[in-house]
Amino acid sequence: MAARKSTRLQSIPEQGQIPWHVAAVVSWAGLRRRLLRALITMSGVILAIAFLTYMLGTESITAALVAVNDNALNVLLQKAGVDIFSAGQTDDMMVMLIGLSLLTCLVGITNSMLMSVAERVREIGTLKCLGARDSFIVQTYLIESSLQGIIGAVFGAVLGCVVALVVAFANYRGYALANLPVLALLRSILWGFLVGAGLSIVAAIAPAYMAARKQPVDALRVEE
Repeated sequence: MAARKSTRLQSIPEQGQIPWHVAAVVSWAGLRRRLLRALITMSGVILAIAFLTYMLGTESITAALVAVNDNALNVLLQKAGVDIFSAGQTDDMMVMLIGLSLLTCLVGITNSMLMSVAERVREIGTLKCLGARDSFIVQTYLIESSLQGIIGAVFGAVLGCVVALVVAFANYRGYALANLPVLALLRSILWGFLVGAGLSIVAAIAPAYMAARKQPVDALRVEE
C-alpha cells in the first residue's frame, strides 16, 4: 500500500502537446524579463546584418552605375575608389569580413542563450515538475532566440540599406537616384533578414536541447 502511494507521489503528469502560440507567449515573457540582455544580443545581430546589407546594397548600386557608362559618372566612381574595370568581381577580403561578422553574431547569440539556460535551471526544473515536455522547452528557447534574431535582422537590414543609400547619394549625387536598383536593394534587405533569422535559429539549437535535457531534480540543487 505504502509502495503504491509512493509511486503515485513520484509520478509526474505529462502535458499534452503545447500549441506554438502558447510557447511564443512564454518566450516573449522571458525576453521581457531579460530585456537588457536581449537588447545587447539584438545589437550584435543588427550590426552584423547591417554590415551585410550595406555591402550587398553598395555592390548593387555600384554595378548599376558602372553599367550606365557615363564619363562624368565614371570620374565620380573612380574618386570613390571604385575600379570600373573590375566592378562586379567578388572581393575575397570583403567576403571574409562579412563571414567573420556573421560568425561573431552566431557566437554572440549562442552565448546569450547558454547563459539564459544556466540562469533558468530552477525555472526549467519547475516546468518539468509540472509535466512540461522536452519539446515545449525546445520550442520556448527556439522562439526566444528567433524573436531576437528576427527583430535584430529587420532593423539591421533596413539600417544597412539606408546607410548604403546615404553613401551613394553623397558620392554620386543625382546619378544614384536616377539609376537606383530598387529590386536589387529589396533583395539585399531580404537576404539580410533571412540570414539574420537563420543565424538565430541555428544558434539556439544547442542551448535549446541542453535546456530540454535538464531534470526536475536539478531545480532543487540551485541556490537562490
